Amino acid sequence: MDKSTITGIVVALAGIGIGLVLEGGKIAQVLQPTAAMIVFGGTLGAVLIQFPLSVVIQAVVHLKDVFWDSEPEPDALIQNLLRYAYKARKDGLLSLDAELSKIQDPFLRESLMLAIDGASAEDLRKMMELQLDYRGEKAERIPKVFEAAAGYSPTLGIIGAVLGLIQVMQHLQDINEVGRGIAVAFVATIYGVGAANLLFLPWAGKIKIRMRERQVIREMTLEAVLSILEGVNPRALEMQLGSYLPAPIRHSGEKAPVPTVVNKR
Repeated sequence: MDKSTITGIVVALAGIGIGLVLEGGKIAQVLQPTAAMIVFGGTLGAVLIQFPLSVVIQAVVHLKDVFWDSEPEPDALIQNLLRYAYKARKDGLLSLDAELSKIQDPFLRESLMLAIDGASAEDLRKMMELQLDYRGEKAERIPKVFEAAAGYSPTLGIIGAVLGLIQVMQHLQDINEVGRGIAVAFVATIYGVGAANLLFLPWAGKIKIRMRERQVIREMTLEAVLSILEGVNPRALEMQLGSYLPAPIRHSGEKAPVPTVVNKR
């Protein structure tokens, strides 16, 4: 699980809860199912009006990127790319055909397949960059769903507060009931503002980061396949791909083992 996300949520909720208790309040005071229904139900409805259902479902699916970091490490991918480069240099580009069935990443598999099938470097770059642009355009819609939700939820919180105050106005003869009703009414505003700033906007930001990381990995993959196609020396390719590694790994001085191949002269 993503420790940063879990820690952030716990710290935020703990800070708000402890602050409430120190002010003499009780956690039960902000647990209002009706307010939550108004804010979250209304926000979901507004989002569904703005976005197609398929996009909303994709956004929900991509929540796993917020709570789980399941992407492979870039150094592992780099070692596989270098292995392909050494194999192609030793046995020829066609020798990589046997590797295609073992590759799980569709982008890498398709890039290598085009290279093996005889596509020129220019054509391969054009086709795969077009695919990158298309994927990037589709990916941009996902965080926008949560950004839109962050815009709607505070307004729905105000609507919930107004609805609560309408009910309060019906009990003006009982001052105790009026005070309690006002307090309950404003819980909806807390839900709306809290959901926007503690959930929706942070989720959108982290999803953007994850998607950009994937985009960079695909760009690195494309450059590596093009280098293999053009017969670039694997050692030069290793130095080129090293720039994609995180700084702590890149500067640690440690290098993962690369297959030793005796170059034929």
